[in-house]
Amino acid sequence: MKNQFFVLLILLSSCNSNDKIRSQIENKNQTKTIVNYDTIQFTNGFDFPVGELNANGYYNAQKFKENNHLGDDWNGTGGGNTDLGDPIHAIADGYVSFSENVNGGWGNVIRIIHFIDSNKQVESLYAHCDKRLISAGEFVKKGTQIGTIGTNNGQYLAHLHFEIRNIVNLPIGGGYSSDTEGYLDPTEFINRNR
Repeated sequence: MKNQFFVLLILLSSCNSNDKIRSQIENKNQTKTIVNYDTIQFTNGFDFPVGELNANGYYNAQKFKENNHLGDDWNGTGGGNTDLGDPIHAIADGYVSFSENVNGGWGNVIRIIHFIDSNKQVESLYAHCDKRLISAGEFVKKGTQIGTIGTNNGQYLAHLHFEIRNIVNLPIGGGYSSDTEGYLDPTEFINRNR
């Protein structure tokens, strides 16, 4: 299934059937899924993925753009692996588009699409998870525990690699690049959109 490619078709429609909007979201699978507007939950603001939604007890060990980093690395203030197994929460209501172990430097990865309105979406990505508690195709509410902080099978000290993308379903990438097109500063975005 990891090597297959599919297009997840999300159909957003308003009360007037002539106002239907289509957006295509690429993902890894061969199935087409239609999601009706009636089932989509628009976001009601964003919170942090750790520390009871306010990052309490955590610090941002590697910030967006630092060393060409495309996200934030959240670590527990206790250091080392003291945060191993700590909860990871959905930052906003959204649709789980991906939940798999992709191995390599990423390990367990969760991707959630958040619908800001019928024309704008952002995607959150949570990597190096010890456990994934949700599956692709589910809708989640803001604050739902979706996984736990991991070490990617001992490759790293425990932390959450976290990204927000304003181009939905970019390739998974490498986590580092001088080209930040499609990527947002996660901390800045959340603070502006609480």
